Amino acid sequence: MAEEQDTKQEENKTLDKKPKGNFFLAHGRRKGAVARIRLFKGKGEMMVNNNPMFKYFPALISKEKLQKPFRITKSEGQYYATVRVNGSGKMSQIDAIVQGLSKALTLAAPEFRSTLKKAGLLTRDARVRERRKYGRAQKARKGKQSPKR
Repeated sequence: MAEEQDTKQEENKTLDKKPKGNFFLAHGRRKGAVARIRLFKGKGEMMVNNNPMFKYFPALISKEKLQKPFRITKSEGQYYATVRVNGSGKMSQIDAIVQGLSKALTLAAPEFRSTLKKAGLLTRDARVRERRKYGRAQKARKGKQSPKR
């Protein structure tokens, strides 16, 4: 009897975490970072990995970068998002989130596509770290220094 109540309480907790209402789903990638975005209409706080966005990315530059898709489309305050991001470093995660937000905005309002495309926010940056080659010293291209005499 007690086990049934515990499982029901756990189910209710998981149901509370699910977002209410319609949302637009998109993802963005950069290097090893993958961001999954749920974009909602209305006012709300942007969340990254269950933390406020500006707590997860405290730097001022990241705040500017994260607001760029909304600034370009003049839709600040009209949408908010919940983000799950993992992999790579913070800057790559920011770039992945920006791409995902841009994709989600194009799903929400197709007229935004041309402005976001011109700004280059829908294109994936395909540059990745070059792999290290055997016989080399420490890095991908760094070689051992040859003696001069």
